Amino acid sequence: MPSDEPLTQVTHLLELLVSDVPIAQLADAPAPEAAKDLALRIGGLRETHRRRESAQSALLDTARELASESSPSIVLEAIVRRARTLLGTDLAYLTLYDADAGDTFMRVTDGSVSADFQSLRLSLGDGLGGLVASTHKPYWTADYSSDQRFSHTSTIDHGVGDEGIIAICGTPLIVESTFVGVLFAANRTPRPFSHAEIGLLGNLAALAAIAIVQTRALADAEHALAALSEAHDIVRQQAVGVERAAAAHDRFASVVLEGGGVGDVTQALVDLLGGWAVLFDGAGERRSVAGVAPEAEKDPLLAHPVVDRARHEVGRLVEDDGIHAIGVIAAHEQLGTLVVGAPDALEDADQRTVERAAVVTALVLLFERQADDARQSERDRVLADLLTARGGRDDRTGYLRSASVEPRDPWCLLVVRGGDPTQQRALALTVSTILGDGTLVGTHEDSIVAIVPGENPDALARTLAERVTRGPQITVGGCGPVGDVDDLPGALEEGSRTVRALVALGRAGTGAAATELGFAGLIVGADPDVHDYVRSVLGPVLDYDDERGSDLAGTLVAYFAAGSSPRHAAGSLHVHVNTVAQRLGRIAALLGDDWQHPDRALEIQLALRMRRLLESP
Repeated sequence: MPSDEPLTQVTHLLELLVSDVPIAQLADAPAPEAAKDLALRIGGLRETHRRRESAQSALLDTARELASESSPSIVLEAIVRRARTLLGTDLAYLTLYDADAGDTFMRVTDGSVSADFQSLRLSLGDGLGGLVASTHKPYWTADYSSDQRFSHTSTIDHGVGDEGIIAICGTPLIVESTFVGVLFAANRTPRPFSHAEIGLLGNLAALAAIAIVQTRALADAEHALAALSEAHDIVRQQAVGVERAAAAHDRFASVVLEGGGVGDVTQALVDLLGGWAVLFDGAGERRSVAGVAPEAEKDPLLAHPVVDRARHEVGRLVEDDGIHAIGVIAAHEQLGTLVVGAPDALEDADQRTVERAAVVTALVLLFERQADDARQSERDRVLADLLTARGGRDDRTGYLRSASVEPRDPWCLLVVRGGDPTQQRALALTVSTILGDGTLVGTHEDSIVAIVPGENPDALARTLAERVTRGPQITVGGCGPVGDVDDLPGALEEGSRTVRALVALGRAGTGAAATELGFAGLIVGADPDVHDYVRSVLGPVLDYDDERGSDLAGTLVAYFAAGSSPRHAAGSLHVHVNTVAQRLGRIAALLGDDWQHPDRALEIQLALRMRRLLESP
């Protein structure tokens, strides 16, 4: 009798997974190696997702404090505290720029124990923080004291040494294109910083920048309140402005706290000011519209001078002919442009409302990008398993279902190449948006790969290439229909060869399946159908011969064998040259007037030779 011990071990391993035990306990559990490896992979994915969710939750908590807390110092302390917690470092700190002194000074610390370190001032260019301040770029090091990229000074080295700091990561705070400070995370033992950690610190720096914007807005309001004593009408006007600012603050804060999107922010702005508002994304597409905006045909708004000014006058609200626009900025990047058409001239308080809406929009877009990146990473992992046949067949079939692709239906595989390799993630999101629900799109090696329901890979490839009109030119190779997950690796190879063939044939920027490439399709296709190729090229001539008992195909063979000479072909066929001319005229009527063009003629000669090979015993 076979032993039940392996089954018992696997069952115990599954119980440990359900119980959410630490990965170390899974590794120590007795079980077959294959089952243990799969359990460790699942446990590792669960830990990765948990860390991502924790980071996103912490960012949202920080955003909530930003939206509801009126004290900038408390918000900055929360950001520094969360930076230390999320990156798991021994300490975190934030310096601000002193324009009068031309240096930066320590503003907030968390985890620091050295008084000398807490009182440090860094000249521009000195140390890691000074380099971040002078270049406005993030820098990091696993061992600061031995890293010669940075200008070491005795004062800074003393403070860093007194604190016991070894590893440091710093990223700049930018507000309206103006440098205001640096956010740091540091460790007292050597450690590298991953790109995900550096990106997370950058997002926190963006939140810190938003807090400074709010501080400036508050300072403006306090200055306005101080001037209320000058006249009763000014008092009333400023009071109305404060009420509007407070209403705007409460409305935008509620949008963030309730998990609203950019459409909710745009609608809230129109509810506050009246008129209409349009948010363009970074690619110039209308992301959200509220109110009755100008017609979208050929997008006259996008060509309006005020939109172009908003792109160049970073962070400033600009106006032209009653239309206002402001760039939506976060972490040095313009995520979009907010355009507003108010029914009346915007007073100062209303302008601040538009500026605040742009800041809140940037914050919401950052959260959406984080969520999109997390979802796309999961799609890439699933796609890699499918295209490399990694894991069991049932697991891979389940992956398709989890991506809303029904395994029992026919589907095609598309391979997309083109554009900047560093922008592949953005291109994948664009392709996914165009193809819509029920598809699986991700990055794989140097390509974008899509699994799409359907039976016509050529039509799908051509349509996708035509619809990507903004951004880089793409070339799309289609394969299918595919009906089995085990066929996906081969389909990937055929799709990749088709893309290379399109480029080699001078058809970059288009889409096609191997079956539509003529003789080139016979080379790149995984399972070429020679009969189908012959019929696709010679079909009208062969049908004519079958119906009338003629031999136009034989005339073609003789004509090409004679070097395209009707007279020499007539000699080999033992007919008059006029007879050959009449037959060639009939062939032109069947195949088209361009049948003797070099490309068509080559296809016809190849098809004739393949027909002879197929008919030979």
